[in-house]
Amino acid sequence: MNNTAIGASPRRIDGRLKVTGAALYTADRALPGMLYAYGVYSTVASGRITGLDLADARRVPGVVDILHHGNFPRLYRTPKSPISGATILTASITDEHRLPFEDNAIYYGGQMVALVVADTFEHAREAAYRVGASYTGEKPVVDLEHGIKAGGLRDGGRGHARGAPAPAYDRAAVKIDATYRTPVETHNPMEMHATLAWWENGDLRLYEATQGATVHRNTIAQIFGLTPERVTVDAPFIGSGFGSKLFLWPHSVAASAAARMTGRPVKLVVPRAFMFTTTGQRPETRQRVRVSAGADGKITSIRHESVNTTSFIEQYVENCGGMTQSLYACPNLMVSHHTTNVHRGAPTSMRAPGAAPGLFALESAIDELALACRMDPVRFRLANLSTRDESLNLPWSSNHLREAIEQAGRKFGWERRDPRPGTMAVGTEIAGYGVAVCNWDAWRTPAEARVHLRSDGTASVTCAVQDIGTGMYTIVAQIVSELTGLPFEKIEVRLGDSSFPAAPVAGGSWATASVLPAVAEATRHAIGQLRAYATQEGGAFAGAKPETLTMQQGRLTDGRRSLGYAEVLTAQRFASAEGFARTGAAPADKLSFMSFGAHFVEVRWDPGISRLRVARVVSAIDVGRVINPVTARNQVEGAIVMGVGMALFEATEYDERSGMPGNNNYAEYAVPVHADQPEIDVILLDYPDLRFNEFGARGIGEIGITGLAAAVANAVYHATGKRIRELPITKEKLMA
Repeated sequence: MNNTAIGASPRRIDGRLKVTGAALYTADRALPGMLYAYGVYSTVASGRITGLDLADARRVPGVVDILHHGNFPRLYRTPKSPISGATILTASITDEHRLPFEDNAIYYGGQMVALVVADTFEHAREAAYRVGASYTGEKPVVDLEHGIKAGGLRDGGRGHARGAPAPAYDRAAVKIDATYRTPVETHNPMEMHATLAWWENGDLRLYEATQGATVHRNTIAQIFGLTPERVTVDAPFIGSGFGSKLFLWPHSVAASAAARMTGRPVKLVVPRAFMFTTTGQRPETRQRVRVSAGADGKITSIRHESVNTTSFIEQYVENCGGMTQSLYACPNLMVSHHTTNVHRGAPTSMRAPGAAPGLFALESAIDELALACRMDPVRFRLANLSTRDESLNLPWSSNHLREAIEQAGRKFGWERRDPRPGTMAVGTEIAGYGVAVCNWDAWRTPAEARVHLRSDGTASVTCAVQDIGTGMYTIVAQIVSELTGLPFEKIEVRLGDSSFPAAPVAGGSWATASVLPAVAEATRHAIGQLRAYATQEGGAFAGAKPETLTMQQGRLTDGRRSLGYAEVLTAQRFASAEGFARTGAAPADKLSFMSFGAHFVEVRWDPGISRLRVARVVSAIDVGRVINPVTARNQVEGAIVMGVGMALFEATEYDERSGMPGNNNYAEYAVPVHADQPEIDVILLDYPDLRFNEFGARGIGEIGITGLAAAVANAVYHATGKRIRELPITKEKLMA
């Protein structure tokens, strides 16, 4: 290796395209003869369609067709299968298993009941507004408590138990029994969900706003009864997704069917309002946490029992206890998950699914337990950290959580904290200090990549993985540069096309750890082919053994002389040296792989004007080796801001009478804006986890949001003396 590119922070190679508008997203695309689609969405949350009056809509100029349950083609469902890292390249996964317009049943408010296809966007939208739909409305089940009363609970699985937590709790010196709640959160990426579909000689082509081109291709191929080779999904640029674009939603199927029915390309962009209903959300949760400790401050038992809402279409389990079972040393532990059905669209993964709401509950309860033990919350956590993964009975591959806590605490100035709530006055405000630790599974899946070293002195890399705005284009180039010595401007990276070598979804913090080993191996194979060319008869190093040649600064050398690899190829009239690789998942039977972090938060509460704000965050993150410090830090900073949104702002609100979302827009769905940004300081520990992959890098996308809401809530308690156990923490709750 050249040891110069990894750990550097070069300018993003896709940056100029994005700031100049040259990077085309799905909604930017246009094709000759293209039609536009616009959905008709239900105004009731439960019932059946009794009629669709299309006459007025058909009179709008330019209307080509209107799709609905009476004329939609019969398609195929995809088999339900668990999401597995080992099989992700061949998986087919839908977030809403029911096909669009499959019947006349209404399962949630804002469900797509018809699709207008017209010659312009304006005509399609106008006609959609004129479709008259009538329903038999039924009283909807609108929230978690109503769901439990109406239909009870369903076992969600994914539980864990060890020891005897109930007896240990009963005999403990100190106990906490508290219930925590989190609301529905909606993903709201800046780029809206969109599909542009067209057919060529029976093959389906898509531009798609997806976080997984390979999986999307596999899924839609099954739905239309095609082999995957007959479907291409192209998504070179994604305006984020936060999990909502991981898997296929009904609009992609509907647009593809409309394109086949009309014989023309069809573009469908989901309106912002209906991204609150048809493209997923983080479900509502209720979590009961019972924790206990001995007089010495050692945790003796943890019970974490969660319930989350799910739709009447899908069984989705929010794995709230997933991180609980291994974060602390505890001999007696139980986590369980249950669901209850409500009339909302299917929930789906949202950044750090399970862990974000789960660690809000756990780390709030741990804070309460520390204070009940009359111990400093940091000292209490340090005294109870796990030294191995007790849930799997395996050693950690790498765990520097203790150092993360200590470094972040020093940088934050935790030693200045007065432990008495409400005593740290700063002008008219009262400061509160809070802490939480966090963890997130480190996953590595199979991935493929192809690298060409070309005779013009450049290199190209192709892989179907997405860059969802996180910097994947750049870190892929860094790997090739590290192994070849080529400058970044001579490396072309092409991503996000399902016809490229297969890749996992860009979610779950999988992508970096999975794709980079494949890119590295493909690069080595290309260098190996180049060596073979150089040492064969007529080659520049004829007679030498290939393994004696090394690649430095884009040149082959035997230690005495060197030659640019382009000259090697040109001399023999070869266009390129090519390398392809498929790498596998991380071993899972001898070590436990996980990332860790610690958040220290300062809030300010002004009781005179009832203003609460997050003033400062210091986070130390242990994610193995840091490939690109700037993009890595940006990921954590973005996750922190999203965590502030979770703690103080975000909640999707539903009308109790209709079950319809009431704040389904950016005007009323509150998220942090520039004025809400705290001072953020991110510490990246940078300890390579070489047993995970050759670079020692683990994923970084999720870890920054996990635990952050709890750190805010704990700081709010320190500032106000009020323990808020239901998110978001609003001034109304503080004033109650």
